[in-house]
Amino acid sequence: MEFAQELTLLLRACYPLIYIPSLEEERVEAAISQVAQATGRTVYLWDYVEGYQGNPNDSGFARRNPLQALELGEKMPKNAAGLFVLRDFHRFLEDIAVARKLRNLARLFKAQPKNIILLAPHLSIPGDLREVLTVLEFHLPRPPEIRAEILALLGDLGQDLPQPVLDNLVQSCQGLSLERIRRVLTRGIAARGEISEADVELVLEEKRQTIRQTQILDFYPARENMADIGGLSLLKEWLYRRGEAFSEPARQYGLPYPRGLLLAGIQGTGKSLTAKAVAHHWHLPLLRLDVGRLFAGLVGESEARTRQMIDLAEALAPCVLWIDEIDKAFAGLDGRGDSGTTSRVFGTFITWLTEKTSPVFVVATANNLPALPPELLRKGRFDEVFFVGLPNQGERREIFKVHLRQLRPHRWQQYDLDRLAYETPEFSGAEIEQSLVEAMHIAFSQGREFTTEDILSAASQLIPLSRTAQEQIRLLQEWAEMGKIRNASPPWRPNSPS
Repeated sequence: MEFAQELTLLLRACYPLIYIPSLEEERVEAAISQVAQATGRTVYLWDYVEGYQGNPNDSGFARRNPLQALELGEKMPKNAAGLFVLRDFHRFLEDIAVARKLRNLARLFKAQPKNIILLAPHLSIPGDLREVLTVLEFHLPRPPEIRAEILALLGDLGQDLPQPVLDNLVQSCQGLSLERIRRVLTRGIAARGEISEADVELVLEEKRQTIRQTQILDFYPARENMADIGGLSLLKEWLYRRGEAFSEPARQYGLPYPRGLLLAGIQGTGKSLTAKAVAHHWHLPLLRLDVGRLFAGLVGESEARTRQMIDLAEALAPCVLWIDEIDKAFAGLDGRGDSGTTSRVFGTFITWLTEKTSPVFVVATANNLPALPPELLRKGRFDEVFFVGLPNQGERREIFKVHLRQLRPHRWQQYDLDRLAYETPEFSGAEIEQSLVEAMHIAFSQGREFTTEDILSAASQLIPLSRTAQEQIRLLQEWAEMGKIRNASPPWRPNSPS
């Protein structure tokens, strides 16, 4: 239900005390004024510095006196319909006199056409007022509202934008307040004299500013391309099919937003690289969650931080939420001695995974899949669970090719890719990259260019994880072979094209 409809319903149902948490004070007040006009109510605005404003008879009344601000409605005639909008009033709710007055007015206004609306930048309600206050969410601007704002600015400039550019800009602006959208687009106009596709980067920078103000999520720069991933062709094909799933045509087609992906497998096989490449390929901001940051020392604070993380991710949607090594946070829940904090955080998290309708695509990675709680692997949490194993010979050739083209774009063909792939059995992608770095050190110290022989020499000195963690890798491979999860790579055939 839209905000205006919900507020109208609450007014007609005689809900006396309404709490609206939002940073968009001006936009909320405009919406309240429209509802008040439609329901025949007069709006009275109050803040601590100026007192009541807008009505000449009450101008300045209750300045710097929150308790007196609550008395205005009480003094008015019983049949006088009014909406008393109190800004930043959450700061006074701990005062015993203010709290008692609100509870008294909640009784009184049940039989009168009067309502008190508390405006605050965030939700902060003392326990003794939770029963009498009704929280009403005010969502950030939706795509139609964003599109209307951009079109209005384009009209003022006498400018047109191609439809794909406009759609991309609307999508990028989701998660920002209308004021921030105006500010960032005005910045682009000041710089270039027009609104253009280049403003998408300005919008992303504005989102980075929002993330920097928190200590839970990181705004991660995603510069990697899908072409930077060697192998994993089945996984990449699955992702390519969903490349347009966040677009407006997909909504009109009736497609739901993709939910997310769990990548499980051996360390250094490209799981984190895939998360970065997905965000870059889909032109979405990448948020990285360190699950350890959710846990705090105070009772209830971990659960609050989890809800804050969810709210922040949904506010910045559409986006990719990357949760690295989720198994380290939630493995072995039953044996945790933290009074159930981890279980409650996990419960909040998986409930959100199941019920979320926002365009937040979750990419979680895990190295020890069998240790994860089975509830996390149940269908409905993620769209798919992929196993990312050690690259086969054909994939190793492709990984060498990707890295050498980046390191030596004009002479990468001089390296014997087939020999390199053949002589590095059971090497992960990270180990292949490290062997190239070591080869460059060898050649650089001798003042020459590195060769295929240098790479093979470096690889021979490297002890791969497949030898040091044989048991763990065997268990993961057996888990995948049982058919419980989907393979990210097809079976390799020596004569298949690489």
